[in-house]
Amino acid sequence: MQERREKIVELVNRLGTVSFAQLKAAFPDVSEMTLRTDLKALDEERRLVRVHGGAKSVEVVVGTDDFLLRRALRCAPEKAQIAQKTLALLRPDMTLYLDSGSTTTALARLIPDERFQIFTSSLSCANELLRLTRARVFLPGGFVNRYSQSLCGIEAVRTVGRINFDLALIGTTSFSDKTGFSCGMEEEAQLKRAVIAQAERSFVLMDAGKVGLTSTFSFATLDEVDGIVSDDGLPAELAAACRACGKQVL
Repeated sequence: MQERREKIVELVNRLGTVSFAQLKAAFPDVSEMTLRTDLKALDEERRLVRVHGGAKSVEVVVGTDDFLLRRALRCAPEKAQIAQKTLALLRPDMTLYLDSGSTTTALARLIPDERFQIFTSSLSCANELLRLTRARVFLPGGFVNRYSQSLCGIEAVRTVGRINFDLALIGTTSFSDKTGFSCGMEEEAQLKRAVIAQAERSFVLMDAGKVGLTSTFSFATLDEVDGIVSDDGLPAELAAACRACGKQVL
C-alpha cells in the first residue's frame, strides 16, 4: 500500500494535475474504491490535494512549486537556457523588475554589471544581485513567503504601482489556453498584475513543463504580455499562436 501511494504522489507531482481516469489507467489492478481511499489518505497527509475528478500536486495548488531550493533542481538545464536567452532583452540604464522564482534567480546570476535599476520581490534574486557594483537594487515592502523566498502583499503592490518599468520579467506556475498564466497565491497574482500594468514591456519566463497546467489564480492572458521566454521544448503550436498575435518568443 505504501509503495503504491508513493507512486501516486510521484505521478501527481510529475504531471501537476491528474484525472481519476489517468489514475485508473496507471494502476489497472487496483479497484476504484482503493484508489479513492488512497487519495483521501494522501490528501489528509497533505501530500496532494484532492479535487473534483482527480488530484493536484501541492506545488500547483500552493503556487510556490515547493521550496525554492528544490524547485531550482527541477528542469535545471531548461532554466539555465531560459536565463541565457533572457539576457538578449537587457539594455544598460533600464529599470527592470525581476519576479520571484527559481528561473529568475538563475537569470539574476547572469545579469552583467551594468547601469540598471532593478526592482525585485525575490530575496534569492536580491542575494544574487549583491555582486553587482553599478546596478541599484530595490526591494518592495510586504510579507515574506518562506516557500518562494519572496515578498508580496498590499505594501508590495502599492510600491510597484508608483514605478514605471522598462522591462518586467515575470515567473509563472502554469499556463493554459483557458486560464492564461496563473499561480497558486492571490497575493502573488495581485503583485504580478500590478507589475505588468506598470511595465512598458513584460515577458513571462516559463519552462515548457508548465504548459497545459492550471493554478488557482490567473494573473495575465497571452494578450496582456509582450512575449514568452522558454526552453527549446515549448510546444510548436503555442509558439505559433504567440507569433500570430504579435508576441515575441525567445
